[in-house]
Amino acid sequence: MSLALSTNTAASTPAPLSSRPRAHRPGRLLAREAGFTLIELELLVVLIVMGILLGIAISSYVGARERGELAVAQPRVRVIIPSIEAYAADEGTYAGMTVAILRARYDRSLDDASYRFGRLTSSSYCVQSTAGGQTWRKPAPGEPIAAGACP
Repeated sequence: MSLALSTNTAASTPAPLSSRPRAHRPGRLLAREAGFTLIELELLVVLIVMGILLGIAISSYVGARERGELAVAQPRVRVIIPSIEAYAADEGTYAGMTVAILRARYDRSLDDASYRFGRLTSSSYCVQSTAGGQTWRKPAPGEPIAAGACP
């Protein structure tokens, strides 16, 4: 009988608080639901870093593209100048000169769409090239290449 009594006593003794199951109350989070896990925080940090790097890369790409477009139009003007001077030496004038004539006689790499002539006289010319919104011109035989269109 003492055995039965001791079994009843053990069953009626309350369990320690840490081993009791908690009842979930609506509107309150359990301790394990209270925040981000370490993995979630690491993923968040990785996404933020990737976003920053992507922003830097895009701004660098845009700047490089603009510099590249600027670097295309100005050398194009330099490319056509020897053909222009050769034409003037052969014909004695700049008048009547076209990109098609220069291409046929002096430089087959010249492209009609890349150049436009302004005024052409017996002693002067203006040639321009546009690439990527940048226009460069050589306004006269003795003048330097400058930004802008021919008048």
